[in-house]
Amino acid sequence: MESKLRAAFEAELRQAVEAERGGALPRAWRHLERAHILSQAYAGPHVRVHCLMFAFGWRRGDVRELLGQLARILVAGPGSWLGRAPLGNTGGANVGILTPMPIPEDLRVLLEGVDKERE
Repeated sequence: MESKLRAAFEAELRQAVEAERGGALPRAWRHLERAHILSQAYAGPHVRVHCLMFAFGWRRGDVRELLGQLARILVAGPGSWLGRAPLGNTGGANVGILTPMPIPEDLRVLLEGVDKERE
């Protein structure tokens, strides 16, 4: 993962932790979703985000999210390695596991060239 992309990814994860500590749960989840979008081309970070989403669901007692994240943890690594992760997908159990979604413009700029980097 390129250093600028890695820095943005880690910043999103930090902001998720800070937001959750402050009780801003929707904001915390949104930062996890943004980290997920940034991580999709990279197996390790991609699985890491799904594990963090699972933990978030665990702390909230959200059974639907827990089950959805278990499935995603299993397929995230292979999906990234094979280039099959649906771009823009926010990663939560509330969206289809293979559904591509629009990428926010600020993240799109960071992701430019990711496919070239992987080749």
